[in-house]
This record gives sequence, C-alpha cells and structure tokens, in this order.
Amino acid sequence: MVNPYLTMQGITKRFPGVTALQDVSFQAYPGEAMALIGANGAGKSTLMNVLGGVIRADSGEIQIDGARVEIDSPLSATANGIAFVHQEMAMLPTMTVAENLHISQFPTRGGLINTSETDRRSAEVLRRMGCQFTPDTRVQFLSTGDRQMVEIARALLTHPRIVIFDEPTSSLTSREKARLFEVIRSLKTEGVTIIYITHFLDEVFQICERATVLRGGETVGSGMLKDLTPNAIVQMMIGDIGIEVHRKRETAATAEPILGVSSLSRKGALRDVSFTLHKGEVLGLWGLLGSGRTEVARAVIGLDPIDSGQVEVRTDGAGMRPIKPGQAQRWIGMITEDRRSEGLLLSMSVKNNMSLANLRGLANRWLLVRGDEETRQAQEFVDRLNIIISSLRQPVGTLSGGNQQKVVVGRWLQVSPPIIIMDEPTRGLDVGAKAEIRNIILELAEAGKGVLVISSELEEMMALCHRYLVMNRGQIVRELPGTASRNELMAAAAGVDFMEDR
Repeated sequence: MVNPYLTMQGITKRFPGVTALQDVSFQAYPGEAMALIGANGAGKSTLMNVLGGVIRADSGEIQIDGARVEIDSPLSATANGIAFVHQEMAMLPTMTVAENLHISQFPTRGGLINTSETDRRSAEVLRRMGCQFTPDTRVQFLSTGDRQMVEIARALLTHPRIVIFDEPTSSLTSREKARLFEVIRSLKTEGVTIIYITHFLDEVFQICERATVLRGGETVGSGMLKDLTPNAIVQMMIGDIGIEVHRKRETAATAEPILGVSSLSRKGALRDVSFTLHKGEVLGLWGLLGSGRTEVARAVIGLDPIDSGQVEVRTDGAGMRPIKPGQAQRWIGMITEDRRSEGLLLSMSVKNNMSLANLRGLANRWLLVRGDEETRQAQEFVDRLNIIISSLRQPVGTLSGGNQQKVVVGRWLQVSPPIIIMDEPTRGLDVGAKAEIRNIILELAEAGKGVLVISSELEEMMALCHRYLVMNRGQIVRELPGTASRNELMAAAAGVDFMEDR
C-alpha cells in the first residue's frame, strides 16, 4: 500500500474576528493530483499559504514523507521540496523571462551571475512547458496566458516533490490548458504530489485522482474521485444553501435604447464597432480570446482612446445624447476584468473600496465624506451580497477572490448607474458566488438597467443574455438572438457559418 507523501493534520488558523481554518486535515499521495475544492472564503488559500510558508498555523502539524516538518517561510517550503504556483501572478514586466524565472536564486560562478547557465535552465524548463517564447523575451511583451506559463515554469525550476497549483487555468487558452495538463501528467509519472485548486469541476475530474472539500474553514469531505459525482461535490461545497438558478426573462422588443455606440474604431484594436443596448436588457459580447471584447468595453467607458466613433447615452428626460470619454462614468459603471490591479485598492478597507464610486453622493456641503453614511451604505451591501469579512475596516486585499468581486459589485450597486458593463464578472468564483452574481445581473435588468456582459463561459452567457454580439478580430461580425445555440455562437466566433442538422 502506498503511503501518503504529504499529511496536514489538525490545522487551525485564526485572524482577528474570524477563524479561517478549524482542525483541517488531509492526505496527498505521490504520483497523484489531489483537488482542493471549496467556495470562496472556504479556507483553501489560507491552508495552502500555511503549507507554502506564507503564514504560520496556530496549531496542527505537517508531515512530508512520514517526517514532521516545520515550515516557517517560503524559503523553508522550497527547502522541503514544495513549489507554489499562485493565482495572482508576481512578475517583473521590464525584466526577461530568464530573470523572472531565477529572481529568487540565480546560478553563480565566481560570485557573479552565470548568465549562460541561467539561459540554459530557462530554455530547458520552457521547452518542457511547450512555450514558444525565448528566455530573453521581456515579460511585458507576453500575453496573460504566457505569463501564467512563466509562473508555472518558475515553480518547476527547483524540481519540487510537491506542487501547489492555485487556479492555474484562469488566464489560459484551451491550447495552453492542454499543455499544462500534459505537464501535470508528466509530473505525476515522476512521482510528484500535486495539489490542484480550481472552481472548474470538469478540470478536477479530468486531471485529479482525489478530492478534499472545505467549507467554512473545515474539512467536510474527501475521497477518490471515481467514488464522487460533480453534484455530490457541489453539495459538500455549499451545504444546505439552496442556489436558485434563474433563467433570463425576455426583454420587451420596444424597450428604449439606453446606450448607443457608433463606428467605434482604434487602429490595431477595433474596427467600426456599432451597437445599441436597451433598458432591461442583458447584452452579451461574445468572442474568442483576443477578439476585442475587453477593448470595446474600455473604449466605451473612456479608459482607452479611440480614433473615431461616438458613444451616446439616454439622460433623464433628454433622450439620447453624445458624451465625451471623461463623462462616461456619470452614467456607466464598469466591473473590470482584473479586479486586483484595476478594480480595487488592496491596502484600503472594504468600506473605503466600496464607496469609491459614490464619494460625491456621500459628501456633505463642505465636500467631506459623511463617515456614518459611508459605513451604513457599505454595511447594507455587505449584508445584501453576503460578503464574508471580519469588519468593514478589513483590508480588501485579505479577502478571498469571490468576496473581492462582491465588493466591486457592491460599489456600483451603491451608485446604481443606468448602464453597467461587466467584464468576466464571475471569473475565479465558486459555483455559489457565481449564482449570486448572475442573479444580481438579472435583477439589474429587471429593474430597467442596461447590462453589457463579457464572459468566457458560454453557458453563463446563454443563461443571462437576451442578445449576443459576436466579435472577431476587433469587429462585430454577427448579432444573434438569445435563442441562439452553443454551436451557432461558437461558429460565429470562429468566423464560419453553422447550420443545424435537419
């Protein structure tokens, strides 16, 4: 019988006002991938930060290959053969791939950096990952997916015996994901122990042999995946909380236009983009990676410049009128694709982050923020969105990804603009948090808002949208009704015609 290579036993960790982990235990085996599954805030990242030496547990023990170990720093974790591929990438963009790979420990010769050895090691690990870029490429010129591959390659440089993957495919294309899975299978054949954190259950059943499920900081289930079903895992994740599955309601064909975009163009990014968004409508902007979806959203809100085109909004009682880029945020709210770098001020509190878009509404006649009203409104949306925090003063950077996303949503719900653009609103969220965000989108539409949604999850789009605009290479190539099939949408995005079998 094979013995577990990694055992975490009775791990408990408390932060002020909250118990993040309570007596958590699991075992992981050599040559296997164990999925660590749980809703946002369940304690997955905290548990892995304990294993990775980022934080210390209050109690419990860690055993590696049968021996108890003390891990009190990331360097200590590395010394014990542990590598951590973090969800949030830490890259130095102006430095080369080779320099980023070796930033914590360069090979040396005679007290100087051995550049030839650095390049050799870098080329070897990039070749193993199937990467097409070279060690001397500057990271700033890489796509998000390629940067994720660099993060993974950096972990493999130390030849670890335990590798933690935290949401590794969140920024990868299907081709890059297939390459990653090949690497993981190769690692398993070498006897490496894999811990795989993801919200995508199809990935779990595709690449993992075991699963451990956390809920509320406790272990609520574990076992071989051949003995589990996706529904059973979801039930363990969310407990007895009923997730209401909404379907879109049809919007009235005569609904008033609320946003008009005409001939929006920018060299190298957008070509003659035109569309109309109506009151009470969820309009889906669909396309493959790099099709220009995010570029449209950023141009409409005024974050990126345009060469030509016009944006119009319906103002109260005044009909449609053109607006300048600097005016857009008076009528349009935007939830950006990258919440950590573009949506939040991580060192600031939950309360301050949530009120950022509403400072004018919270100001008194001396233009000072009314602190009591700021607190009241922040607490209202924390309760409404079920955001798990220890207090409104908690730094937003310490929250789980799902709770961070809810803070961004709550910010715009405070202001309640007539138009809301949501770019990948449920990326990285668990099944429960996704359902909550989707319900909010439909509620906004029912309240008469116009909602423009961008998502890489086709099933999500099909559950929400009344119409689809399909993009390819910076232009809208098709408009499809909400009744369009998955195959029609995929074919349109790929630039081919699709006909249902008769």
